[in-house]
Amino acid sequence: MPKSFHHNDKIPNTTTLQLVSRLSFLMDEQFRIPGTKFRFGLDPLLNLIPYAGDIAGFVVSGGLLLAMASKGLTSKIVVLMCMNILLDTIIGAIPGVGQVWDFYFKSNTRNMRLLQEYYIENKHQGSGKNMIVLALVILCLIFILLMVVLFFVTMWIISWFSNPFSMI
Repeated sequence: MPKSFHHNDKIPNTTTLQLVSRLSFLMDEQFRIPGTKFRFGLDPLLNLIPYAGDIAGFVVSGGLLLAMASKGLTSKIVVLMCMNILLDTIIGAIPGVGQVWDFYFKSNTRNMRLLQEYYIENKHQGSGKNMIVLALVILCLIFILLMVVLFFVTMWIISWFSNPFSMI
């Protein structure tokens, strides 16, 4: 699990990036369990709502990625951020496992760390303004994959309830 950091530290002071930082913090680290250093946000709480929570978390993460990519990130960072969202979405959609996963795998925090590496540590430098189209395509493919997985899980659950003796 990545270490927590203050989302507003060391990120350029633009309105878009400030909003991205605040939403990222809200989704991944807004709340702390008293007496511990463990933080979590709205993302794992939303994931407790079947399907709707998965889709809501994906849409917010995807929107954050698009906002960050619009600031000229390189293709390497955009792909790394998409992979974080992919892992969060796919594993998060698995009933039971996904709920626990979302409390520990914080894709928005990981993506903010990549953003910090880009701006402050000068890693992954280069223009990436044209990568917003690639980010949209990747996010659409992830969304389609999520819908297919959710469809098959739903069909499996429905078939189990419609014919309860098939499991015997």
